[in-house]
Amino acid sequence: QVQLVESGGGLVQAGGSLRLSCAASGRTFDSLGMGWFRQAPGKERAFVIAINKSGSGTYCADSVKGRFTISRDNAKNTVYLQMNSLKPEDTAVYYCAAGSSWSGAVLTFPYEYSHWGQGTQVTVSS
Repeated sequence: QVQLVESGGGLVQAGGSLRLSCAASGRTFDSLGMGWFRQAPGKERAFVIAINKSGSGTYCADSVKGRFTISRDNAKNTVYLQMNSLKPEDTAVYYCAAGSSWSGAVLTFPYEYSHWGQGTQVTVSS
């Protein structure tokens, strides 16, 4: 089993920045692809950004391209989501997810992830 704990959410003004962290425990972290998803009120959970198990590859949704970056520190069992130039439409609950990735591919679909965090709220005011 893998336990994921997100932190770093909060309230920020439009144009501001936040960094989310996701600490993993319970399994070899460097065997896991990691990703972030978000769910806004009344909407389905959506893919945001992901990183492969080695950290050599990332992929993000068009809506966050150029503003969000993902990184990981395998020594600390932690993945980070750096969010810059935040917009009100970025307001959502952000979820960290982990999935097995034998090929080292970047995982982008929810069904590829077997473990999820509890979520952290990000609110961007206009």
